[in-house]
Formats: sequence, structure tokens, C-alpha cells
Amino acid sequence: MLVDAHCHLDFPQFDHDRAEVFDVAKAVGVSHFVIPGTTRERWQHVLALAERGDTSVCLGLHPYFMAQHQEEDLAALDQLLIKHLDIVAVGECGIDARFEATIDAQWHYFDAQLRLAERHSLPVVVHCVHANDVVAKRLGQFSLPKAGLIHAFSGSIEQARKFLALGFKLGLGGAVTYERAKRLHRMVKALPDDAFVLETDSPDMPLNGYQGIRNEPSRLVEVCKAVARLRGQTTEQVAAQTSAVAATLFGLSIQP
Repeated sequence: MLVDAHCHLDFPQFDHDRAEVFDVAKAVGVSHFVIPGTTRERWQHVLALAERGDTSVCLGLHPYFMAQHQEEDLAALDQLLIKHLDIVAVGECGIDARFEATIDAQWHYFDAQLRLAERHSLPVVVHCVHANDVVAKRLGQFSLPKAGLIHAFSGSIEQARKFLALGFKLGLGGAVTYERAKRLHRMVKALPDDAFVLETDSPDMPLNGYQGIRNEPSRLVEVCKAVARLRGQTTEQVAAQTSAVAATLFGLSIQP
């Protein structure tokens, strides 16, 4: 059994064949899907997918979509977290330092969502690009009872240890399948067994050999195989370990 700990199956890229995407993934052993929200406009689409028995959902305001966020979205998020007790995390939220023009606004919305995670005792799903050190420092300033997930982590083992010391888990995805990702490979080899989950970030983060093609949760199997090779473990070991970590992190009720 595998858990795709981060996939955007609410996105329009799946509108024409979403049911088939779920079926194909489940046929190869991906049995549970964690779907994060990115904008207020998408939240109802995400919540609709929560009605499936094989999905869990998060709601947040993603730093990539700053132009779409409004201050009142934070109050709306707070109310949905009160209303929908099946929401398993706050996010996807965080900092993307590639977009310098919006960095102050990014920090404002990130801090606000961290406060919501504190208030509702939920983990937080963190998007962190070119900002590992400053984000780790900021997370250490909050009292997050459930810590959370550093999505698509690709930093050094030293940066990984900072997040792990705060109780966070790391998301590993398609980047591990690229031969040139030597630093990432060294980090993956050095992680404890309980430090990470597997994810696809579908429809994004394509695996090696699938560049330019929509990513899908079924390819989590190939991510698992790549991680297992790097760590000298079996795919069954990695699947079992990462599914257990995801279940604990998000409070999932899943059966092998």
C-alpha cells in the first residue's frame, strides 16, 4: 500500500478523467490520496473530493497564487476549519523566494496560516522554495502541536535535520528519479526511516522520463522504487514505512 501524501487532484487538468486517474493509481497499489487546497476558489473542489473514502484534504493559501488571495480568505479558512473536522491539515502554504515582489505578502499569509494551525491543532503543509533556512527559523517561533510536512523537500541533510528537529516530515517526489540530483540522493540515503513520506505533486513535479507529461499518482510506485534503491531497502519496506508516517502525520484511518 502507498499513500500519495501530496497531489492536486482537484486541478482542472484532471476534470476530463479524474475517476480513471484514481482507478489507475489504485490498481498499482496507491490506496490513499492527500489533496491540499491552494486558493479559496479551489477549496470547494477540494472538499468535494473529501467525500471519497480514499482521500483526505487540506485547505490553504499557496504563495504561488498571491494575486488571488484576499485578507478575508483567512477568516473564511478559519470558519471552514471549524465546520469541516475532517480537514487533516492547513496548507498548502509557505514561502517561494523566487517571487521577490510578493515576499512580504507571502510572509503575512504564511504567518496567519501557522497561527490557524496552532489554533486548530492541525499539521501544516509547507511549500518552501529557496527558503529552507528562513522557513525553519520561522517555524521554530511557533508552537505547532502537530508540526507538519515540508513538501517537495530538496535541501541538504543539514537543512533536513533542522526541520526534523522541529517534528516535521519531508516530502519526497519525482526529483529523486533524476540521476543528476546527487545532493538530494545523499540526503535521502541519510534520512531516518520515519522522516519522510512519498508524494507526486500531480499534475506537477514530473518524474525522469515523463517531462512535459501530466504527472499522476500512479507514478508514486516509481518514486518508491527510486527511494528504495537509494536507501538499500525493498519497495515493500519503503511503502510500509512511508504509509505509516503519513497516517500518523495526518491522522489517517487507512488499512493495508
